[in-house]
Amino acid sequence: MYIRQSHIEPKNKSSALNNEENYSEIVESVNILAEGLSSLHDDNVQIHNNVARIHSNILEQQKQMEQLKSSVEESVQLIQATQINNTIFQNEIETVKQMMNDMLSQSSNDGTFIWKITDVAKKISDAAAERQTSVYSPPFYSSPTGYKMCMRLYFNGDGNARRTHLSLFFVLMRGDYDAILQWPFSHKITFCLYDQTTTQRHIIDSFRPDNKSNSFQRPRSSMNIASGIPKFCPLTMIQQDNNPYVRDDCMFIRCIVDFASTPKTMLPYICSLNPGLPTIVQQAMIRAEIERRNSTESKKSDSQNSSPTNDDKK
Repeated sequence: MYIRQSHIEPKNKSSALNNEENYSEIVESVNILAEGLSSLHDDNVQIHNNVARIHSNILEQQKQMEQLKSSVEESVQLIQATQINNTIFQNEIETVKQMMNDMLSQSSNDGTFIWKITDVAKKISDAAAERQTSVYSPPFYSSPTGYKMCMRLYFNGDGNARRTHLSLFFVLMRGDYDAILQWPFSHKITFCLYDQTTTQRHIIDSFRPDNKSNSFQRPRSSMNIASGIPKFCPLTMIQQDNNPYVRDDCMFIRCIVDFASTPKTMLPYICSLNPGLPTIVQQAMIRAEIERRNSTESKKSDSQNSSPTNDDKK
């Protein structure tokens, strides 16, 4: 507007002076605007650079996030694989433990086994609190190629004997030679809780298998359902202080599989034999004792038959 007006000849000197004043104001304003524009340009350049740097940082962070996500996924897969491996490892450990127990119990392959139970007080407490209601003995065998079996003990009782008795059961386990053994299992089972004092008032009880029960058929899983004597021993007998059955926090239970139909009267004698004697010696002593008792009974019978009657005396 000022340039257009400057091309028009002023009408008088006063208008020319006004034009010059306006021009000076405009030039001053233009200079101020130019400086502001330059400053805005510099700010714009700086903002642009900042935006570019932020964009670059965002791209770098996205890249790092992708790498982190990939690392997390790999870690998750590694953890899952580790858990699977741990499970396999634990199973292998249990298998090895079972094999070791089997190897340790291979020496007991005559159908009899003495089970040493340690930490009795803790086991009773665990059973009462239902943390672990029962414990299993190591497996034992009727012969090197015979039945595989173990005992199961409920320290706080089982079923209708709960909180009143020790419940002791016999368990048939799956063995390597089951295919050639005779089934159902039909041999009498005897349990003996040892009196660890010189009085030897052992607690002895027996039962005969029920041939119709699944507990005594050929095992189809690792072990059959336990069967035995729910009211084997009153809890009060082992809870008394200084009782003869628990000494040094240990107790001993013997299982005898009777393959020869041993007379019931022989059981106390068998349980009183020194377990430290070799099996063959114990068996010889048992046979000798049976023969001695039979001979004594025979002599008594002959004596009664040969004694005169009242008619003969007359």
